Amino acid sequence: MRQLLFALLCASVLSFPAVAQLSDTPVIRYRDISHPVLGESGMVATQNRYASEVGSRILEKGGNAVDAAVAIGFAMAVTYPRAGNLGGGGFMLVHDADADETVAIDYREMAPIGATRDMYLDEEGKVDRTRSYFSHLAAGVPGTVAGMWEAHQNYGSMPWAEVLQPAIELARDGFVVGHDMVVLLATQGERLCGNAATCEYFFGEDGVPLEAGQMFVQADLAHTLELIAEHGRDGFYKGETAQRIAEEMSRGGGLVNLESLAAFEVDIRQPVRGTYRGWDIVSMPPPSSGGVHVLQMLNILENFDVAAMGSESADNVHLLAESARRVYADRSMHLGDPEYYDVPVDWLTSKAYGNQLAATIDLNKATPSAEVRPGVEVPVESPDTTHYSVIDRHGNMVANTYTLNFTFGSGISVEGAGFLLNNEMADFVASPAELNAFNLAGDVANEIEPGKRPLSSMTPALMFHEDGSTIATGSMGGSRIITGVLQTIVNIIDHGMNIAEAAAAPRMHHQWTPDSLQLEPGFSPDTVKLLRELGHEVLDSRYSMGSTQTVAWQDGLFRGASDTRRPNASSVAPGDSQTQ
Repeated sequence: MRQLLFALLCASVLSFPAVAQLSDTPVIRYRDISHPVLGESGMVATQNRYASEVGSRILEKGGNAVDAAVAIGFAMAVTYPRAGNLGGGGFMLVHDADADETVAIDYREMAPIGATRDMYLDEEGKVDRTRSYFSHLAAGVPGTVAGMWEAHQNYGSMPWAEVLQPAIELARDGFVVGHDMVVLLATQGERLCGNAATCEYFFGEDGVPLEAGQMFVQADLAHTLELIAEHGRDGFYKGETAQRIAEEMSRGGGLVNLESLAAFEVDIRQPVRGTYRGWDIVSMPPPSSGGVHVLQMLNILENFDVAAMGSESADNVHLLAESARRVYADRSMHLGDPEYYDVPVDWLTSKAYGNQLAATIDLNKATPSAEVRPGVEVPVESPDTTHYSVIDRHGNMVANTYTLNFTFGSGISVEGAGFLLNNEMADFVASPAELNAFNLAGDVANEIEPGKRPLSSMTPALMFHEDGSTIATGSMGGSRIITGVLQTIVNIIDHGMNIAEAAAAPRMHHQWTPDSLQLEPGFSPDTVKLLRELGHEVLDSRYSMGSTQTVAWQDGLFRGASDTRRPNASSVAPGDSQTQ
């Protein structure tokens, strides 16, 4: 009951009240959030019900997990524009069940060819936040289309154009706008209407905002998607769309030109791997910081009887916070794009280093962050991102996290093309003396260089158990992604929760600097009191932390759990799709 009340609270935390949908919209069945959705031939979990329906129908047609994931990615560019995108980038883990292997597809944005280390510094050497957050200069070279193309070419089974067709139809014919999108646009209206194209796309020629229940048609975006369906990757990085991007950049003084678009590359990487209490944990390597740091924290936690502490106890929260404090310190120095910086992944994720960090934790006292420094190897990573997970009837899995960075990215649209540009360049360290947009510290490992990918907190993750159980998970939430994914894993393994209970449990977050422990609503007053007595500066968060989307194969059934912290999230099994 407590978790139910907490989840209902989280659903309203962002001031999105529950409203009745119009009678001609698909009805999503209400369910007990303490239990996952069950299916017999696969599962899809996303932050948007339209996208979940698209993925489910692809699986129904015989497509595999990658076909569904690619279809979802393009559908969310239409129906979830706050984070779903063509103009952003991200990370995808693909598990091939037949080959029993997992690959990490890195389609994170790249700094344009003309980028320079000091491009956001003003005359006094301070970071100009308007330039780095909300200008054309804030955009890195988009990677989403290339990443989806790469995944499909290597692992998809359906024709490319067929996989894109649902997104084209949603853009061309429109979809019913929900209350949550209307409220969000109202809060972002002033910023979005600073760009004429964006204002026209989301508010119309007369500037009147969308209303709940209204059909939202995006003709320009439909045309762009049709070009991609016809020409593949070249339909975005060359030809008409590329020319429109270059012209938009020229108008606004940005750097993403035709040369930078043509130079974009997708990297296929080996995932980072670790073990935790009988489970194999697989996640994204750098330039994601999330995979490395989840493994680091799990290595620390193995030194303690976490299960005996209880999931919402002060002892449990204290230990999680102290572990996070130490790994976020390491993030500030050791993580960056491995093509430009030698990231010591093996050392950071080693059991020996985890044991070393565990030995510095006092279970009876919080360690001030001023006394925690990044570790040194002994010689011998928007808040509005989105994640979705897919598993098909063959056991293939995809965990994909992608983003524009801020909500609606830079707020700048490519005129005539119908999509928003990212502001991912803000994830670089513009100056080591200043924290980034998420109050994260950084150093030379993440400084701006042409062609470099900015450090990210996105943490798609896969879990495998010797009994055959498999789980794919991940979250949105900026710097809180890492701790959110960690707590999902710990709740499942240590505290015996099912994937829905693990999603509903209240979350904490600590990131070294600022030195404060953030708690979602749902922890008892006694727990908060004890944490303060341990020396933590406890901040009660008004906002929910992340939104996990989890699918699993356990006990002969496919399971899905979509976090209730964001409206309209939905897990759908093939055969349960309610729109055709």
